[in-house]
Formats: sequence, C-alpha cells, structure tokens
Amino acid sequence: MKLRKLLGLAATGWLGWRLFGPSPSPPGRHAQSRPIRVPGRTVFVGDDEMFVREVGPVDAPPLVLVHGWSLDGELTFYRIIPQLAKDFRVIVPDLRNHGRSRWVRTGTEVEDIADDIAGMLSALGIERCAVFGYSLGGMVLQALVHRHPGLVSYAVLGGTAARPIGQHRVIARIIFWLGRALSRVSLHEFSVATVSYLGKVGGLAPEHERWMYEGLMRKDGSLHYEIGNAVWRFDGREWLKSWATPVTQIIPTEDQIVDPAQQYELALLLPPDTEVVELVGERHESVITRADEYVAVIRRVLGVGGEVE
Repeated sequence: MKLRKLLGLAATGWLGWRLFGPSPSPPGRHAQSRPIRVPGRTVFVGDDEMFVREVGPVDAPPLVLVHGWSLDGELTFYRIIPQLAKDFRVIVPDLRNHGRSRWVRTGTEVEDIADDIAGMLSALGIERCAVFGYSLGGMVLQALVHRHPGLVSYAVLGGTAARPIGQHRVIARIIFWLGRALSRVSLHEFSVATVSYLGKVGGLAPEHERWMYEGLMRKDGSLHYEIGNAVWRFDGREWLKSWATPVTQIIPTEDQIVDPAQQYELALLLPPDTEVVELVGERHESVITRADEYVAVIRRVLGVGGEVE
C-alpha cells in the first residue's frame, strides 16, 4: 500500500513538474556539433510537403534510404550516408509524422507511407531505383514493391518483418496507448533515454548528443504513435507470395525491437534465392553501431556504381 502511494505521489509530482515547471535542459555537457551536414528541401506529394535530403553525384544511380519508427532519416542513417554517397545519389526522406515532414492527422497505414515514397520519387523524376528499408522502412518497402511494381530495382530489407507484432498483440497495443499518453505530456524523458542508450552502446559520440536529442524532440507525441499503431496493424505476408523484386535481407539476430523470429519468418516468405545476411549478436541499433557492415552489404549487392550483380 505504501509503495502504491509513493508511486502515485511520484507520478503526480512528475506530471505537475512537466506541466508547470521550466523546460528541461537538453543533454550535452561537451562542446556540441553535427556529425554530418546534408541540406534538405521539401517536395510536393499531392498537396502535402515531404522533406528530403540528397547527397552524392547527381548522375550516380539513385539509392533511397527509408528510416524506421521514431528516428528520422538523418538520425537513422547518419553513419551510412557519407559512405554510400561516394557511389550513389543518396536520397533520404523523412517519413510522415517524423522529422521535418508533414504531420498527418487523418490516420495512417504503412501503405500510405509507401505511396508517399512513390510520390516523392515521381516528384524527383526517378522512375526506378534501389531502396534500403530499415525497421518500419522495411515494411514501407514491402508495401512499395506491392503497390508500385517495377519502381524498385533492388530491395534491401533490414531489421524488419512481414508481421512485426505476431505475439502479445494486446500487450503491445497497451504499451502504445501508454506511450502515446506519456508523449502527449512530455517527449523529454524518452529522448534523453534514447540519447543515453545510444551513447552507451557506441552509437553516439558525446559531442553529438544535443543534435540527436533535438531531432528526437521534433515530433508530435500523439501523431508519432499513430505510426506505431500502423506498425501494429501491418501484415504484408500475402503480398510476398507474388514478390518478384531482387532482394537481400539483413537480420540482427538479437534484435530487441523487431522479434528475430518474425524476421526469419519474412526470410522464409521471400523468394528462395533471397540472400539472408545475419549480424550475429547484434541488436536493433546495429544500423548505427555496425553501419560499415550495412554499407558493405548494400555496395556488394548493388555493385560498383549501383548495378545489380
């Protein structure tokens, strides 16, 4: 009973502090800087604007990097972009309700985000290209291949699944609801925790903490979880029966966010000649902490200059 009262007092105190107290200070005790400087612009997808960064030779083969849930394109791929930009025209969008792209308040499915990517490519004058989709981005890539056949010349799927939440669906939904409620009050705690975790696992240098924090804070807490609910509903298993696009799948075998069992299920549903690359012992943040290995796989399967092997 005493513990329950203490927890209640702590929760009330936190809520009061976040509602009426001063804005919390961002992390970053060291001198702060940006790890990369890639300017961006918006393109129109229908009547809506989508933020896109581009870097690399303009006449090089285009390669689109589609990020996951929570982090935007720059935060997710900041260690990958400079390496791939040597040989590709690298295109990094911020998905809806992420980063600097538009906030959509009318409900969203993963398929809608795939249509956004197709619209972005049309706006950029790109008829066909390779795409790397990570986590949510991998689900978007599955929907893109299904809904816009021929648009993707080669698909690289990483840390993703055809049905990401296959078990404990009720528990996952409750966690999303609680996360949405807390995020409506404050994004600070989640952002600080993410910055701290990435620092501990080698995914973020101390001088880049504020850059990461500010990127994580650039969202609407409620709309952010609308995307999470779209992930909860996503099931692309039927689409994979007709998959014809060349594809490679990368699986972090100790992924704590997307269940490895669901990732291996995806591998079994893809065509038999699909190459599966296992990052043994690696977790979901491996796209940052093991960026060199992702780059090596992408460069190898696309070949020098972006031609498929």
